[in-house]
Amino acid sequence: MIELADSHAHLQEPQFEADLDAVLLAARRAGVTAVVVPGVDATTSQRAAVLAERYEGVFAAVGFHPHEAARLTPAGLEQVGRLLDHPKVVAVGEIGLDFYRMHAPREAQVAALAAQLELASERALPAVIHCRDAWEALAEQLVPWARGAASAFAGRPLGVLHYFSGSLAEAQRYVELGFLISIHTSVTHPKAERLREVAAALPLDVLVLETDSPYGAPQAQRGRRNEPAYVLEAARQVGEERGVPIEEVAAATTANARRLFGLHASAQLPIMGKTS
Repeated sequence: MIELADSHAHLQEPQFEADLDAVLLAARRAGVTAVVVPGVDATTSQRAAVLAERYEGVFAAVGFHPHEAARLTPAGLEQVGRLLDHPKVVAVGEIGLDFYRMHAPREAQVAALAAQLELASERALPAVIHCRDAWEALAEQLVPWARGAASAFAGRPLGVLHYFSGSLAEAQRYVELGFLISIHTSVTHPKAERLREVAAALPLDVLVLETDSPYGAPQAQRGRRNEPAYVLEAARQVGEERGVPIEEVAAATTANARRLFGLHASAQLPIMGKTS
């Protein structure tokens, strides 16, 4: 049986309230052994930590999404810092910049990203980075941060570019800085040529897979709720683009996710859906 990791799934969202146990069991049957649940604000970060406590093989990331950047107060930042002490919180995120929808002013997004990157370097925890239509502004912050934080990470990945939407050149730039690149289930969509190019060209040891559940279902499930089991579709597509077996993609990307988040190989979703 192949082993997969979903490096980014918002399982604390209302879409999963009624059947989360069944969703995780379906994921395990599809080969998923680990899921990372990121927060987008204080409330969802807390819920992510609670889910991580409840389920074996589920881990949390905590932070304020750029859409919520204007709501990041000193008290909110302190709460994120406290959550980072939780043993199953493995990253700072989802953080970053989004100049596409502009739900928060640019200045607030930049300030929130800087503050949360500082937390990541202080704790030597990877950063889960969101970027949409903000690549130049992101580089202005992330490049110097990466160079300054590298020593604290002792050769481990500094973070991951989640739901990557940039060019191959941009992907290579961040790989050189010490980041991994996340290939989302949208790699199966007909118009995702650029993402497929990235998935085919980068070394396999810098890729992870994700669903961003409940959003962005793969082509075979378009219009439905995305869920961790469908990360299998991303693995299959990456294998096709690279001309390698899906087993090779699954093994490499799962090892990369475990290295990124510091997950022990024994920390897995239970086969029969039991909670911890």
